[in-house]
Amino acid sequence: MTALSERSAARRDPARRSASRPSALRARVLAYVALTKPRIIELLLVTTVPAMMLAARGWPSWAVLVATLVGGTLAAGAANVFNCYFDRDIDRLMQRTQKRPLVTGEVSPRAALIFGFVLTVVSIALLAATTTLLAAALAAGAIFYYAVLYTMVFKRHTRRSTEWGGVPGAAPVLIGWAAVTGSLDWPAVVVFAVVWAWQMPHFWALALRFKDDYARADVPMLPVVTSAVSVGRQTVAWAWVTVAVSLLLWPVASDYGIGLGYTIPAVLLGAWFVVESHRLLRRIDAGGETKPMQLFHVSISYLALLMVAIVVDAIV
Repeated sequence: MTALSERSAARRDPARRSASRPSALRARVLAYVALTKPRIIELLLVTTVPAMMLAARGWPSWAVLVATLVGGTLAAGAANVFNCYFDRDIDRLMQRTQKRPLVTGEVSPRAALIFGFVLTVVSIALLAATTTLLAAALAAGAIFYYAVLYTMVFKRHTRRSTEWGGVPGAAPVLIGWAAVTGSLDWPAVVVFAVVWAWQMPHFWALALRFKDDYARADVPMLPVVTSAVSVGRQTVAWAWVTVAVSLLLWPVASDYGIGLGYTIPAVLLGAWFVVESHRLLRRIDAGGETKPMQLFHVSISYLALLMVAIVVDAIV
């Protein structure tokens, strides 16, 4: 049966028509959810909770914790929706993004823009009303930075877009800390710096995998505008920077409960991360299959486990 005949039959048959409505509604809801990029949000939230626990020197109040996670989720979702809206032209050209709802037509550009503004207003209002004004201001700044500065300027015009774009990616750390204390302190800055530095080896591994996609869309990501060897060397350097900064947390946050319970796992996890980055460089130098996604997946595990170490040490 063709799609046309199916629609005609559904119009004649009330039972089929009513059955098709939930399916269509579900597909529409999922399309809007897809615009928020839930998998990216999950990774951002992983860094929010440890920052809140450090700031509170243990568990923060459940009301503040839940409000911050919900508000942070909506804020990150808003930034991602705007990113999809402004990037819809290049998303059509990249195989990795050709199935996004604005490319397939599941969501119209106008509807996506309204959705992004609604998420922005709700997230900032929620954080301001239930946590602190500083947390709300930081969330608003992160949305603007990612949606406008990164998406519309840095990503399209400079090879250093990942470094500049790492700022909103690490912002949940500051938002979480500010939600608890209403201020910022050096431990928050150190954890922010860890997450910011981590994004270079993490994202360049992904960009190496999808280099042709970015080249097709004329996006000057580092792997597009320089050699794979250069990318590999810079990846190794930033992996070392990430680990070095992570070890600063012990002296800086000792008053917040950070000690050997964090530092020993940080050393072991850092060694794993650095070794994997060197392996990528060796594969690039050998001229064979580079397998950059191995480092990409290791980087995710590294950051998640490092955040767990912060949480465990802060509690114990």
